[in-house]
Amino acid sequence: MGKIEDVPTVNGEGFQLTVLDKVIGAARANSLWPLPFATSCCGIEYMATMGSNYDLARFGMERMSFSPRQADLLIVAGTISKKLAPVLKQVYEQMAEPKWVLSVGACASSGGIFDTYSVLQGIDRVIPVDVYVPGCPPRPEQIIDGIMKIQEMAKTESLRRRYSDEYKSLMSNYNIESDEQ
Repeated sequence: MGKIEDVPTVNGEGFQLTVLDKVIGAARANSLWPLPFATSCCGIEYMATMGSNYDLARFGMERMSFSPRQADLLIVAGTISKKLAPVLKQVYEQMAEPKWVLSVGACASSGGIFDTYSVLQGIDRVIPVDVYVPGCPPRPEQIIDGIMKIQEMAKTESLRRRYSDEYKSLMSNYNIESDEQ
């Protein structure tokens, strides 16, 4: 899990040299602290994923973070009402960079079967989403697959991507101010 693969290394007596980006990427990928934002049946499936049968701790997610300031992975699972959308956006804005978002289930991804005036038709209307997990509700195996995709993103993401003009433009599309230089 924590192996750094395909990285040029120099081995010497008592030391090993490698690329810093790859080491930081591996550390990020294997120490994600998720913040579960679960509102309905998808939340129950996420809880099952945390149980001993599936054990997310083997992916470096031993610690659930219920404070956005200490989390770097927001897992939105379930139906989000339009009244709850500003709260979700505030939680996202309070998270420190780098941060990733996992949308779990049909309701979080597209509103699901609830095509009504009160249900947000996808969380990507208020915050950017990195990975979508389909299903109603998705199986724990699907949630684990989504988390592994987030880990791959964390491992391969450039350390400077979040300072790029493209990223700042994406944030401005969501009316989120990027306070980084």
